[in-house]
Amino acid sequence: MPTEHSSAGDPARTLELLWHEAGPAGPRRGPRQGLSIERIAAAAISLADRDGLGSVTMRAVAHALGVVPMSLYTYVPGKAELLDLMLDTAYRQMPRGDLSGMSWRERLTAVAHENRDLFTRHPWIAGVSTSRPPLGPGLMAKYEHELQAFEGLGLDDVEMDAALTFLLGFVQAAARSAAETVAMRETSTMSEDQWWAANAPLLARVFDPTKYPTAARVGAAAGAAHGTAYDPDHAYTFGLQRIVDGLGALIDTTVGGP
Repeated sequence: MPTEHSSAGDPARTLELLWHEAGPAGPRRGPRQGLSIERIAAAAISLADRDGLGSVTMRAVAHALGVVPMSLYTYVPGKAELLDLMLDTAYRQMPRGDLSGMSWRERLTAVAHENRDLFTRHPWIAGVSTSRPPLGPGLMAKYEHELQAFEGLGLDDVEMDAALTFLLGFVQAAARSAAETVAMRETSTMSEDQWWAANAPLLARVFDPTKYPTAARVGAAAGAAHGTAYDPDHAYTFGLQRIVDGLGALIDTTVGGP
């Protein structure tokens, strides 16, 4: 899954777009064709959900909306700014549960699950690097909500931001691996059982379990447990527990921590 980067467009035009502020040749100066920033974002997201982010071009979005491509440019400057609009729209539309009344472990787990659900609904987002995030209202609402999971735990502000980044980085990596696994299964002509059945006799001829005893034992146990070499659900569940445990060690050492 190739990586694309958010905030790769013109900063001023992007902020105008995300916050719906009209600037020179801004989005509100478009022709009266029934278009809107919201409709353009929805069409682009629908394309990406169905066919992947690579399918999203200004021409393809215009075709989906039934307009000529040039008409889009009076609303959205280009593909880079469109990607930021797509991301911020998806963030704004994320369901966000009430974190009050939960233990800190429950809050962190809820935030992780919300983001995993986001990647499940929009798998293309897992392939976007947001080291320079789209600074729109959707992201700001998401960030504010997720920081509440760490509020009152004795962490300073820098630690809160780092802990959230650590948690979300794991969820995105897990989602990316899961998406790659799904894509491989969808494009392969063999099921998991068929693939192993075809490779097992070949592997038996070249693999010496006495030379690699640990690999033989552990690999057999994992394969029997999951029915495959890699189980995305197990990897996520196991990894999330370790992430939360690790953050617990930090929280327990802070003044005022539980």
